[in-house]
Amino acid sequence: MSNDLNMDFFFPELSEDGGNVPVPPEEMRFLELRAEPVRDDGPLRTRVYLEVTPFRKRPHIDVALTNADGLEIASANIIEPMQRKNVITLHLRGSQQSGAFTLRARLYYPDGPECDTAEYHFVI
Repeated sequence: MSNDLNMDFFFPELSEDGGNVPVPPEEMRFLELRAEPVRDDGPLRTRVYLEVTPFRKRPHIDVALTNADGLEIASANIIEPMQRKNVITLHLRGSQQSGAFTLRARLYYPDGPECDTAEYHFVI
């Protein structure tokens, strides 16, 4: 199987003009980080949307959600995602059902380098 075929499989959105090319670990960045509360009759949850640059080597991503007091109320670790766009659901712990929240994400490789961090603030 050729390398071009592998890249087409993992990154079907690669452009023909050479844009959107997978980058080495030291150039990895977040392209999107946002959260949307799930509004239904169930427990309070939020969907987290993550997008990173196309990668040559699969990264690790840590996500933590804190309340207005800075207490962590939800977290997730994504180890070597297969795709660069991911959606996860965080279930909020504790009694807080509304207020200001901060979503923090860290993009890294266990053997180095530390690549990027991002924050997203929102209110429920």
